[in-house]
Amino acid sequence: MAERIVVTGIGVVTPIGIGKTGFWQNVIAGKSGIAPIQSFDTSAYDVHLGAEVKGFDSTPYVRTLKAEQLGRCSQLAIAATRLALEDADLNPNELGNARVGIALGTTMGEPQELEKMDEQWLEGGLDQIQSELIPRYPCNVIASNLAIEFAFRGPNIMIPTACSAGNYAIGYAADLLKRKRADMMIAGGADCFSRIAFTGFARLGAIAPERCQPFDKNRKGIMVGEGAGILVLESLQRAMRRGAPIYAEVLGYGLACDAYHMTGSHPDGLGIIGAMNKAFRHSGIAPEAVSYISAHGTGTLTNDRIETIAIKKALDKHAYQVPVSSIKSMIGHTMGAASAIEAAVCALSIHHGLIPPTINYKEKDPECDLDYVPNEARAHRVDIALNNSSAFGGNNAALVLGKVAS
Repeated sequence: MAERIVVTGIGVVTPIGIGKTGFWQNVIAGKSGIAPIQSFDTSAYDVHLGAEVKGFDSTPYVRTLKAEQLGRCSQLAIAATRLALEDADLNPNELGNARVGIALGTTMGEPQELEKMDEQWLEGGLDQIQSELIPRYPCNVIASNLAIEFAFRGPNIMIPTACSAGNYAIGYAADLLKRKRADMMIAGGADCFSRIAFTGFARLGAIAPERCQPFDKNRKGIMVGEGAGILVLESLQRAMRRGAPIYAEVLGYGLACDAYHMTGSHPDGLGIIGAMNKAFRHSGIAPEAVSYISAHGTGTLTNDRIETIAIKKALDKHAYQVPVSSIKSMIGHTMGAASAIEAAVCALSIHHGLIPPTINYKEKDPECDLDYVPNEARAHRVDIALNNSSAFGGNNAALVLGKVAS
């Protein structure tokens, strides 16, 4: 029998809370983390709001490396990892010879380092670029920095499949554990606030001017955000042996690339439908077993309509029975961290029997006619949670988490 893989630790750094407890309280309260951008001047743009992690100080979390020599994304990831390890009742210094691996997802890597190099180049030419910035930029350094910070010597991989990357990383980590290539995995995603990402989405006309309103008739786009979400994964047997907290079981996942358009999903939702159907088969569950869907739910006209179509095709009549919500209404689109933070939300929803709301929902869209848990959290038993994610390039991933019987 294949190993059963469970979530025993949750660490998050988000615009509405650092650490599982504060974050969860604010998610359930429907708190918004969207505010005027502070990290750079937006006067040249038509939009000025985003979801930054305000007042973040990495020094309490970075204890081996030098925080000032790390990019912000690495700092966010290290902080979320330390929080997840503490939540899992694990001391990294006491893990001995355990094979602890790392699987992380990202969209941008360390873009702020590239932005610094651009500024230096523009101000003084190539000779003015600080050479130490160059090796800080590639996305693989984030997972490498985690390994160095915590002395983890297991498998180490960075999966840059954009806004689905967190789900990809968690699924890959579960596979490594089932194949006994690691004893424990640190899995999730991280992305920092980026002028590059903000400019790109602004040029696409995809950023909302005032608020993110997933599935609302008058939705106008995303809010760019930042953050990190980390899950500690291990076998159920190991978790029970050490008396670890158990939030949920990773039942399976599905991946599908619709290869339709560089930035857009197939109009019939073929990619996300394929990901959901593969996730059901891999998990061994029927679609009607799903009790909550954490939607990709970006707040764009196209994405929300297509995701609604896909959910109805994959779940048939059950689509109208299952609650669907998007926390991007509160924390914006955290890019490569998005589905990892949302996986944490799924695990916490299973654990607490509560579903977070989709805030800013005012007017029903006839094309988006499901139950989007508008504006207020809901007490609801969650036995099976489905975490949807889509990304540029047609990268779709669906992750299934389930309740572990006590």
